Amino acid sequence: MKPAAPAHTCQVFGSPWEGVYSTHIESSRHYGRHWHAVYGLGLLDDGAQSSASGRGPVDAYAGDLITTNPGEVHDGQPLGGPSRRWRMVYLEPQVLHAMAGDLATASPQGLALARPVIQHDTALRDALHQLLQRLAHGGTTPQHSTGVAALACEEALVHTCALLLCRHANAQRLHAAGADVSAEVRRVRDCLADTSQAPPTLTQLAAMVGLGKYQLLRRFTQAYGLPPHAWLLQQRAERARSLVLRGARLADAAADCGFADQSHMTRIFARQFGFTPGAWQQATAGRRRWPLPQ
Repeated sequence: MKPAAPAHTCQVFGSPWEGVYSTHIESSRHYGRHWHAVYGLGLLDDGAQSSASGRGPVDAYAGDLITTNPGEVHDGQPLGGPSRRWRMVYLEPQVLHAMAGDLATASPQGLALARPVIQHDTALRDALHQLLQRLAHGGTTPQHSTGVAALACEEALVHTCALLLCRHANAQRLHAAGADVSAEVRRVRDCLADTSQAPPTLTQLAAMVGLGKYQLLRRFTQAYGLPPHAWLLQQRAERARSLVLRGARLADAAADCGFADQSHMTRIFARQFGFTPGAWQQATAGRRRWPLPQ
């Protein structure tokens, strides 16, 4: 008998800003190693989680805050129980960088959240809780996209980001994937990112940069935390998320991003983000967009 799939429920919420969305998840799923193109800040509401991060293995417990940087490979599984429940807000890099000012440009490596787990910061936890509540209940429906509710949602976003940047950000990504990458490996990544259909073989990629196949595989995985095939699928899922946000039909997004079909895109998308492309489309369709807060 085939074992039952892990229990997993996820709600995704858009926002008045294109670069901001949130999720509410309760799950017993063991997430494999993956990355996102956005910053993530979350609150673990119940249970506990063990995970890898670009800054080493970490455990988080109810009441702790959790973070991820763009491109940072991480995973996650329940700790000490069958499930856990958490809420996240995700910020496109331009959102956080706009609020960070000089801090975001102080280093060529960019802005990084310094800790994968943040404990004992009551002010940030309370601010994030309020932001998540407003995004879920006050900032996303058409009737609340203007006026007092939108102002309150924007204030909550700015307040949360200000606390996060002042207390838990720096201008160096010391241990994130891709911090020290050779030109050859970066060229392979760029080649994969530019390929929307059948990618080159490992043999072709290795020949392109003058490395052996095993040498390339090892260096790429060390640099980006995933082998080329897995990295490419996640890159395509990120591109599909962006296309759907901008109004693309799901079938068109799947074809444009090089997936075999829409079902293939849905499987990869749900595995990486926790929600389906259809849920993402529903959460973000028809939202009035406001300029990014500064």
